[in-house]
Amino acid sequence: MDWGTLVATVSGGSIAIAGTVLADFLSHRRESGQGLGERRRAVYIEFIGAAEACHAQLRRIAQFPGSVPDLDEAARAALGDSGINEVRERLFIDADTTVASAGQAMYQRLRGLQRAVAAGAEPSSAAFHDAYHPYIGAVWAYRVAVREELEGQSLTPRAFGWSRWDGKDRCPQCEAA
Repeated sequence: MDWGTLVATVSGGSIAIAGTVLADFLSHRRESGQGLGERRRAVYIEFIGAAEACHAQLRRIAQFPGSVPDLDEAARAALGDSGINEVRERLFIDADTTVASAGQAMYQRLRGLQRAVAAGAEPSSAAFHDAYHPYIGAVWAYRVAVREELEGQSLTPRAFGWSRWDGKDRCPQCEAA
């Protein structure tokens, strides 16, 4: 028996198998990374969409407070009906730390707006503005964090001709005050 042929055959087969396993591992790793990126993008968009749905409902309640029998209940329902709590949990699971933190800050500011509306704040009131502008600033901070994480690009208010994210520089009521 020629040992050289046997050793060469076994070595060649081992190299081929190792190469196949490595290629499969790298392919699976790349596909998993793409899956995570797609999941993150989807949850990031869903989270801000749910926040916007809640915000729009809170504005409607604040504009027409007499249209609901119980402001507190209606404001709580706006939060619950938007689905933001469920999406927030997925955000905590899939998001990177910076985006999760920005999302939590945005959620907290939205809750502040919810409490102001539940207390009877109307859009023209100081109480509404005290909650609204920090919320809008947090929304933009979230958008900036998402953009930096997904695309590696920054965004500033100047890109829109603004000086601030929170909208106070564009708010007629804040300018008048």
